[in-house]
Amino acid sequence: ALPRAFVTNLTRVINAEKSEFNEDQAACCQISVRRREPGLEEDEEWLILCSTQFLTGYYWALFDGHGGPEAAIIASNYLHYCIKQKLEEVVGGITEARPPMHVNGRCVCDSDPQFVEEKHIHAEDLVVGALENAFQECDEVIGQEMEATSQTGGCTALAALYFQGKLYVANAGDSRAILVLKDNVVPMSCEFTPETERQRIQHLAFLFPKLLDGEFTRFEFPRRLKGDDVGQKVLYRDYFMEGWGYKMVEKADLKYPLVHGHGKQARLLGTLAVSRGLGDHQLKVIDTNIEVKPFLSCIPKVNVFDFALHDIKEDDVLIMATDGLWDVLCNKEVAHIARSFLAENRTDPHRFSELAKCLVSRARGKKRGHQWMLDDSHEASYDDISVFVIPLHNRDEDC
Repeated sequence: ALPRAFVTNLTRVINAEKSEFNEDQAACCQISVRRREPGLEEDEEWLILCSTQFLTGYYWALFDGHGGPEAAIIASNYLHYCIKQKLEEVVGGITEARPPMHVNGRCVCDSDPQFVEEKHIHAEDLVVGALENAFQECDEVIGQEMEATSQTGGCTALAALYFQGKLYVANAGDSRAILVLKDNVVPMSCEFTPETERQRIQHLAFLFPKLLDGEFTRFEFPRRLKGDDVGQKVLYRDYFMEGWGYKMVEKADLKYPLVHGHGKQARLLGTLAVSRGLGDHQLKVIDTNIEVKPFLSCIPKVNVFDFALHDIKEDDVLIMATDGLWDVLCNKEVAHIARSFLAENRTDPHRFSELAKCLVSRARGKKRGHQWMLDDSHEASYDDISVFVIPLHNRDEDC
């Protein structure tokens, strides 16, 4: 069970309760990372019974499926196991103030300790690496499972791990996590979309042009070019460009753009709205043999929050949610709702769960005629909405 301060407060609705189909999945659990003392056999039963031989972490994750819920279901059942496994592989370094070059403590080369110090490698870096490796392994398992069962689809993944006094948030996709503190909002993730990762995707196409099979152009133009644009100089960007230049349009530039559209309409190879996630190993561009997976990274971006450097207050929370919430509410709005709600319901023992429900209700909106609208008369979310609200105060300091 999670400690009282980490009681999970999750609220989910299916397509904002506007249909019966749901592709969101969620998971939370305690992760016990086993210490392996040098010279001890791994199968000694007393190690299992001795709690001092474990480091404890706490884990929450959201998975937003696309093309079906199958990949999200596998990820929700397996990613935490991958994280536990990868943490145990580096536990010998995590427990040291300065991770050794060799996990068994040997110094093969006199410069080994100096190398670690010069590279500024800390235990935190091993946890980040473990999370990155765990996402990759989970992605491989999803690919194997989906192929074995002839299923298709993928999912985004947003995972939070509280471990040794620090909060690690790993994101691959367009879900989002923020810390709502008394006087501040700390973004703990960034969205990965075809637009935000344009340069990485274009660079891959530059290095391996055969991946496009002659059907796409890697260049970005302000709009889809037409025949009349041939011979004209138009604005464009390539993989190495933050700014814009002008390019003389050739016939090859009339091909479909590798990244097309803007905002929520942007698509990778005209197919996917996200550029990082798990699964999609069998996904191909419609009516072609072009695989989407080479452009879809499963590696998360990990952000770290050190609790020792902050004075955490009673109403400070971590809010994690799938894009159904963030499509219609910004960080500032969510933070305002959270602070107001918690202040007004200070004596309610279920206030964090009720806050999660409140956020979902705000994003879902109210039905007016044939439409669902927000209080400000803007269109409400029509996507699945899943929200975690996790209180941060009085957490277990021994985690």
